[in-house]
Amino acid sequence: MLHNLMPFLIHWSITSLSLWVASYVFKGIQFEDSSSLIISALLLGFVNAIIRPLLIIITLPFTLLTLGFFLLVINAMMLLLVSAVVRGFTISGFWTAFFASIFISILNLIIGVYLEGDSTSWILLNNGSWV
Repeated sequence: MLHNLMPFLIHWSITSLSLWVASYVFKGIQFEDSSSLIISALLLGFVNAIIRPLLIIITLPFTLLTLGFFLLVINAMMLLLVSAVVRGFTISGFWTAFFASIFISILNLIIGVYLEGDSTSWILLNNGSWV
């Protein structure tokens, strides 16, 4: 069981760091304290694991019609959902959440690749599985 805990804690730390950096880059994102940051990172991971896949399935025709760009809107909605639930985490509006979600995703990718030390871990293979 402990071997599953370490990747979870690393991912949670990366998300927390990305949210923290995003709060300095985007003026419309604010955290009252570190506990709201940590809870937001945990809830964002949960929302991305449970709710986001369901929304992707429900909006699949629209996502295909927009050539996948609607996934960016879904990411922004997940960030807005977390800010609505967590006290002490505020986002000024949709466009802030939209660009912040792109920034957070890219930063998560960069930090994750750097910490793992394997630059091929994020490349999607032709058969659809992750390396």
